[in-house]
Amino acid sequence: MATAPTNVRCVRAHPVHGILSAYPLAFFTAAFVADIAYANSAQMQWANFAVWLITGGLLIGVLAAIAGIVDALLYKGTRSRSWPHSVGVLLMMILALFNVFIHSRDGWTSVMPTGLILSAIVSGLALVTSWMGYSLEARREGL
Repeated sequence: MATAPTNVRCVRAHPVHGILSAYPLAFFTAAFVADIAYANSAQMQWANFAVWLITGGLLIGVLAAIAGIVDALLYKGTRSRSWPHSVGVLLMMILALFNVFIHSRDGWTSVMPTGLILSAIVSGLALVTSWMGYSLEARREGL
Protein backbone atom coordinates (compact mmCIF):
# COMPACT_ATOMS: atom_id res chain seq x y z
CA MET A 1 0.00 0.00 0.00
CA ALA A 2 1.45 3.36 -1.05
CA THR A 3 1.67 6.28 1.35
CA ALA A 4 1.49 9.97 0.58
CA PRO A 5 4.77 11.85 0.21
CA THR A 6 5.93 13.52 3.41
CA ASN A 7 6.24 16.97 1.85
CA VAL A 8 2.50 17.17 1.07
CA ARG A 9 0.48 18.86 3.80
CA CYS A 10 -2.99 17.66 4.61
CA VAL A 11 -5.44 20.56 4.66
CA ARG A 12 -8.12 19.74 7.20
CA ALA A 13 -10.02 23.01 7.29
CA HIS A 14 -12.90 23.66 4.97
CA PRO A 15 -12.56 26.81 2.83
CA VAL A 16 -16.08 28.15 3.47
CA HIS A 17 -15.02 30.77 6.03
CA GLY A 18 -12.23 32.08 3.81
CA ILE A 19 -14.44 32.22 0.74
CA LEU A 20 -17.31 33.98 2.48
CA SER A 21 -15.08 36.47 4.29
CA ALA A 22 -13.87 37.88 0.96
CA TYR A 23 -17.33 39.28 0.21
CA PRO A 24 -17.67 41.71 3.14
CA LEU A 25 -14.21 43.06 2.33
CA ALA A 26 -15.24 43.69 -1.28
CA PHE A 27 -18.73 44.98 -0.45
CA PHE A 28 -17.68 47.35 2.34
CA THR A 29 -14.82 48.74 0.26
CA ALA A 30 -17.13 49.23 -2.74
CA ALA A 31 -19.63 51.01 -0.47
CA PHE A 32 -16.88 53.41 0.61
CA VAL A 33 -16.05 54.09 -3.04
CA ALA A 34 -19.77 54.66 -3.77
CA ASP A 35 -19.93 57.12 -0.85
CA ILE A 36 -16.96 59.02 -2.27
CA ALA A 37 -18.71 59.13 -5.66
CA TYR A 38 -21.88 60.42 -3.99
CA ALA A 39 -19.94 63.10 -2.10
CA ASN A 40 -18.42 64.29 -5.38
CA SER A 41 -21.55 64.13 -7.55
CA ALA A 42 -24.62 64.30 -5.24
CA GLN A 43 -26.29 61.67 -7.45
CA MET A 44 -28.62 59.77 -5.12
CA GLN A 45 -28.10 56.47 -6.93
CA TRP A 46 -24.56 56.29 -5.47
CA ALA A 47 -26.05 56.41 -1.97
CA ASN A 48 -28.47 53.66 -2.99
CA PHE A 49 -25.59 51.54 -4.26
CA ALA A 50 -23.76 52.06 -0.97
CA VAL A 51 -26.68 50.95 1.19
CA TRP A 52 -27.19 47.85 -0.98
CA LEU A 53 -23.48 46.98 -0.73
CA ILE A 54 -23.42 47.48 3.04
CA THR A 55 -26.50 45.29 3.44
CA GLY A 56 -24.95 42.56 1.27
CA GLY A 57 -21.72 42.77 3.26
CA LEU A 58 -23.66 42.40 6.50
CA LEU A 59 -25.66 39.40 5.29
CA ILE A 60 -22.68 37.49 3.95
CA GLY A 61 -20.59 38.65 6.92
CA VAL A 62 -23.01 36.87 9.26
CA LEU A 63 -22.60 33.67 7.24
CA ALA A 64 -18.81 34.07 7.32
CA ALA A 65 -18.94 34.63 11.09
CA ILE A 66 -20.93 31.43 11.57
CA ALA A 67 -18.35 29.51 9.52
CA GLY A 68 -15.57 31.18 11.54
CA ILE A 69 -17.16 30.16 14.82
CA VAL A 70 -17.39 26.57 13.57
CA ASP A 71 -13.69 26.72 12.61
CA ALA A 72 -12.75 28.11 16.02
CA LEU A 73 -14.66 25.32 17.77
CA LEU A 74 -13.12 22.61 15.60
CA TYR A 75 -9.53 23.85 15.78
CA LYS A 76 -8.97 24.63 19.44
CA GLY A 77 -5.28 25.46 19.03
CA THR A 78 -6.00 28.73 17.23
CA ARG A 79 -8.64 29.96 19.67
CA SER A 80 -6.24 31.84 21.95
CA ARG A 81 -4.75 33.76 19.00
CA SER A 82 -8.05 34.46 17.24
CA TRP A 83 -9.70 36.74 19.79
CA PRO A 84 -8.31 40.02 18.30
CA HIS A 85 -9.65 38.93 14.90
CA SER A 86 -13.02 38.06 16.43
CA VAL A 87 -13.28 41.37 18.31
CA GLY A 88 -12.35 43.28 15.14
CA VAL A 89 -14.98 41.45 13.09
CA LEU A 90 -17.62 42.06 15.76
CA LEU A 91 -16.77 45.77 15.83
CA MET A 92 -16.82 45.90 12.02
CA MET A 93 -20.25 44.27 11.85
CA ILE A 94 -21.74 46.54 14.55
CA LEU A 95 -20.41 49.66 12.82
CA ALA A 96 -21.69 48.38 9.47
CA LEU A 97 -25.14 47.90 11.00
CA PHE A 98 -25.09 51.50 12.26
CA ASN A 99 -23.86 52.55 8.82
CA VAL A 100 -26.79 50.92 7.05
CA PHE A 101 -29.16 52.79 9.37
CA ILE A 102 -27.36 56.07 8.62
CA HIS A 103 -27.55 55.35 4.88
CA SER A 104 -31.30 54.73 5.12
CA ARG A 105 -31.91 58.45 5.74
CA ASP A 106 -33.09 60.75 2.97
CA GLY A 107 -30.92 63.02 0.88
CA TRP A 108 -27.48 64.40 1.59
CA THR A 109 -27.46 63.38 5.27
CA SER A 110 -27.66 59.71 4.29
CA VAL A 111 -23.97 59.85 3.44
CA MET A 112 -22.45 63.15 4.47
CA PRO A 113 -20.56 63.24 6.77
CA THR A 114 -21.41 60.37 9.14
CA GLY A 115 -22.03 57.71 6.48
CA LEU A 116 -18.79 58.48 4.69
CA ILE A 117 -16.78 58.35 7.92
CA LEU A 118 -18.42 55.07 8.99
CA SER A 119 -17.81 53.58 5.53
CA ALA A 120 -14.13 54.50 5.77
CA ILE A 121 -13.83 52.94 9.23
CA VAL A 122 -15.74 49.78 8.26
CA SER A 123 -13.74 49.25 5.07
CA GLY A 124 -10.51 49.76 7.03
CA LEU A 125 -11.64 47.24 9.64
CA ALA A 126 -12.58 44.80 6.89
CA LEU A 127 -9.08 45.07 5.45
CA VAL A 128 -7.37 44.64 8.83
CA THR A 129 -9.55 41.76 10.00
CA SER A 130 -9.16 39.96 6.66
CA TRP A 131 -5.40 40.25 6.97
CA MET A 132 -5.54 39.01 10.57
CA GLY A 133 -7.73 36.05 9.57
CA TYR A 134 -5.43 35.12 6.72
CA SER A 135 -2.44 35.28 9.08
CA LEU A 136 -4.19 32.97 11.54
CA GLU A 137 -4.95 30.48 8.78
CA ALA A 138 -1.41 30.58 7.45
CA ARG A 139 -0.01 29.96 10.95
CA ARG A 140 -2.41 27.10 11.54
CA GLU A 141 -1.44 25.43 8.29
CA GLY A 142 2.26 26.08 8.88
CA LEU A 143 2.71 28.20 5.76
